[in-house]
Amino acid sequence: MAETVAAVPQRVARRPRLRGVTALLGTVPFFAYVTIFLVIPTLVVVIGAFAGNEGGASLDSVKALGNSYILDAFGRSIALSAISALVGAVLGALLAYALVTAKPDGVLRRVVTAAAGVLAQFGGVTLAFAFLATIGLSGFITVWLQDTFNVNLYENGVWLFELPGLTLVYTYFQIPLMVIVFLPALDGIRPQWREATESLGGTTWQYWTRVAGPLLAPAFLGSALLLFANSFSAYATAAALVSQGSPLVPLQIRGALTSEVLLGQQNVGKAMALGMVVVVSVVMALYTLLQKRTSKWLG
Repeated sequence: MAETVAAVPQRVARRPRLRGVTALLGTVPFFAYVTIFLVIPTLVVVIGAFAGNEGGASLDSVKALGNSYILDAFGRSIALSAISALVGAVLGALLAYALVTAKPDGVLRRVVTAAAGVLAQFGGVTLAFAFLATIGLSGFITVWLQDTFNVNLYENGVWLFELPGLTLVYTYFQIPLMVIVFLPALDGIRPQWREATESLGGTTWQYWTRVAGPLLAPAFLGSALLLFANSFSAYATAAALVSQGSPLVPLQIRGALTSEVLLGQQNVGKAMALGMVVVVSVVMALYTLLQKRTSKWLG
């Protein structure tokens, strides 16, 4: 009897251990996924960026990042990402605020939220074809405006295949993404805060500039940074629209890896990919810091 009673605490102590082992086993698929699709590709990029064409370590590929055409590509990619992120953040925030004013369980909010979730992932060749069929040189809106109002969308050049067109196309999926990531912050704003401001004699302007605005600013900036990273790393849409030249870094990387004219540029492509990793890492680090500030009051 004494041995049986003494064995009970041991059994109880084993159960938390078994639960801990089971919990660790449950994370194996996640860490395997991260290792295969994130850690290993990153290591390949880093090692290749500092490798020579004939083997051994070399800084030639990294030094090539100072070439004018690569710097121009980074500048255009950053400008495209910044503009599309800013426009998408402003318009998406306004749409998210309109949803917050609607009924929480209403049909309008459910439909718009579901549509935003779908449209935020609508990109690549499909999105490029949609814009070509809509406002391309022979798109139905282009033809309709020309036949009905004698308005030529491309009177000053074919802007759809240049940075202005890419900005418009990128903004298409930036707005719904902003709705998804910024809506929780707007839901966290308490109605009592506005009532308290009004009871103290505050105006709507004072409420937004001194109460809601400062609270939402970190969430807004963090969401805009997320949009920047999303646009900066986009590839398929630009590749489908831009048929000549490589104005963006992802297209420059493709050219370095697949070029049949300039051989031995694979490591330069990996060096450009390393530059993109650095830019996105800085952006996501700032996003994490802003999210920590938001979570202090959102929770």
